[in-house]
Amino acid sequence: MQHPVHEPATETWPTLARPRSNPVRRYGAATAIRLVAKDLPATIHLDSNRSYGLGGPAMRVHRTAAFLDRLGQDAGSGFGEAYLAGDWDPEPGTDLADLLVPFAERFSNEETRHLLPKWAQSLRWLVTRSQPGEQENDRAGARENISRHYDLSNAMFSEFLDPTLTYSAAYFGTPDPVADLATASYDELTDAQLRKLDSILDAAGVRSGSRVLDIGCGWASLAVRAAQRGAWVTAITIASQQALLAQRRIAEAGVGDRVQVALRDYRDQIGEFDAVLSVEMIEAVGEKYWPVYFDAIERRLAPGGVGVVQAIVMPHERMLATRNTFTWVQKYIFPGGLIPSTKVIEDVTAAHTGLRTEVVRHLGADYARTLRIWRNRFVERWPEISGLGFDDTFKRMWEFYLAYSEAGFRTGYLDDVQLLLTKR
Repeated sequence: MQHPVHEPATETWPTLARPRSNPVRRYGAATAIRLVAKDLPATIHLDSNRSYGLGGPAMRVHRTAAFLDRLGQDAGSGFGEAYLAGDWDPEPGTDLADLLVPFAERFSNEETRHLLPKWAQSLRWLVTRSQPGEQENDRAGARENISRHYDLSNAMFSEFLDPTLTYSAAYFGTPDPVADLATASYDELTDAQLRKLDSILDAAGVRSGSRVLDIGCGWASLAVRAAQRGAWVTAITIASQQALLAQRRIAEAGVGDRVQVALRDYRDQIGEFDAVLSVEMIEAVGEKYWPVYFDAIERRLAPGGVGVVQAIVMPHERMLATRNTFTWVQKYIFPGGLIPSTKVIEDVTAAHTGLRTEVVRHLGADYARTLRIWRNRFVERWPEISGLGFDDTFKRMWEFYLAYSEAGFRTGYLDDVQLLLTKR
């Protein structure tokens, strides 16, 4: 059984138009594939005559020339763009995340972190782009970047998230959440998300009468949970459509008298709070503004107040190596985004604030399970999502994004941490 070969509508997806062929770049891309795959526990079927790798999860390249042209044009986005364009697919029966895991393992393993030998790495600058200036995260740029993702469609997110509409790592409370991903069920997600919300509120000591600031409030699941404890909550976001639905959900939960939603940048917030919470929002702040972000948290904390930040993080050396590159995720999913390391958070808070940081929980494996559930649900609900006006290329984009992220968390290349922030 073969996949039908996908053809994107390039008038809708102009970035997926095939790049101009360059024999030198094409040869370089083919050489890179051979080098990457020589000891990789996966298989790349480049065409009917060329297969590379040691076996295991397999991918089939349908359009070899186009695939190589994309890789040769842009190392950061080419592989993912080739998937969006339909240039390759996992072999039938191979899960997309399972295929991506061997690649992610090479990055997460200290001994095999670099996919290419050093001589080849020295040439990466020829096919590596820098993040464009229009993705700057000043007030106007941040609003535009956030809107491009979170204002896509409230209805679309509602189709694959659980009923709490919580768009961050769940907390399953099991020793090994990735032990059997085949059993990952949508039915277990709501309880796991509520467990995560409670873990944040518990860490921050939120109780009846607490004054809480939720920076980057999403669709208000954390704000509602805090208000149900009797807290007074200010929830802020810069995604306008998200704010509208958040307000409606707060009213439906019967806590409208305890939660105020504001369309407001974190830099413009005033007042003092007993707890300042921010869940997986730092990834959208941008390196230039990390000191500003943590300074804002410190300024909003009342004496004795506590901050809790849940953050996706990567190894420090990988963060340093990739922070100035333009990746597929930045191009298609989270413009202006950059994942920090735990070390850089510690360094920034020590250098620019009076905050002390402490990691209280790791949720990387839980995130892998969360992402598998989201992807399964997204595929299951695709008929409803496509009815909202999204095409098959969008489906491939989101499948790749969710599988790519799952692979990162499964291998430890990515982690998700809950950080406790207290004033020194």
